Amino acid sequence: MIRLIGFLVLLAAVSGIVRLIRGNVKSSDSQMYMNGGGCSRWFGAGIGWAFGGPIGAIIGFALGSIVGGASITKEDVKFMGENKQQQDFTASLLVLTAAVMKADGVVKKSELDYVKKFFLTNFGQEQAEKYILMLREVLKQDIDIQQVSQQVGRYMEYSSKLQILHYLFGIASADGQVLDSEIDTIDRIAHYMGVGDSDFESVKAMFVKKLDDSYTILGVDPSATDDEIKKAYREMAKKNHPDKVAYLGDDVRKAAEKKFQEINDAYDKIKKQRGFV
Repeated sequence: MIRLIGFLVLLAAVSGIVRLIRGNVKSSDSQMYMNGGGCSRWFGAGIGWAFGGPIGAIIGFALGSIVGGASITKEDVKFMGENKQQQDFTASLLVLTAAVMKADGVVKKSELDYVKKFFLTNFGQEQAEKYILMLREVLKQDIDIQQVSQQVGRYMEYSSKLQILHYLFGIASADGQVLDSEIDTIDRIAHYMGVGDSDFESVKAMFVKKLDDSYTILGVDPSATDDEIKKAYREMAKKNHPDKVAYLGDDVRKAAEKKFQEINDAYDKIKKQRGFV
């Protein structure tokens, strides 16, 4: 019952915000709708968990700004994925991307260009344009990193969380460097999503290069035995296998294959250094 009430409040808020954008209510009325004084709903069944809670509030505002109507239909979110899981993943990625871009306090046009290129490479021209349009609206809002990350942590499958981190580091490094503020933000996101420290360091090592990267990618210390390294590799390969995120679509699976290849490369490098099979 509490969850239902919260969801209805969210829908009322979306309705009020959209009407405000269209000029049908006064700005002084907006708080009333944010507090649930209005009444509306998302039309159509089949929406996922990301369209409720803090992520849903952010995405609802962005979609309302774009769609320009008081009611958001299932068709309006179709571009975010072919099924609920893909749409949840995309919604989470857009909100967390905005959080990382705002990490240094300023969102530059150059950063948007980098992100557009990143989306273009990973999702294709048509999807990239739509995601950037959504992202621009998301960037206008305040984002509570703890709340949105915890929502992802509660509902998203672990391998998909690792893929989210891989995307976020890819975006952070799109301009050729990863700032400390960006690393700190992604670290907080990982923590609140429930990602383990070794898994976070593994993904980070793929983008922030330093000595002993191969060991960090596998989540082991350079002093580990050959058997410990073999075991660590098997565990990493299992958690990061592309098949784990295949349900999110071919684009995400291809990105996961790249991450999986980095794990294999790290393992091969260590094997050659140590001379074991």
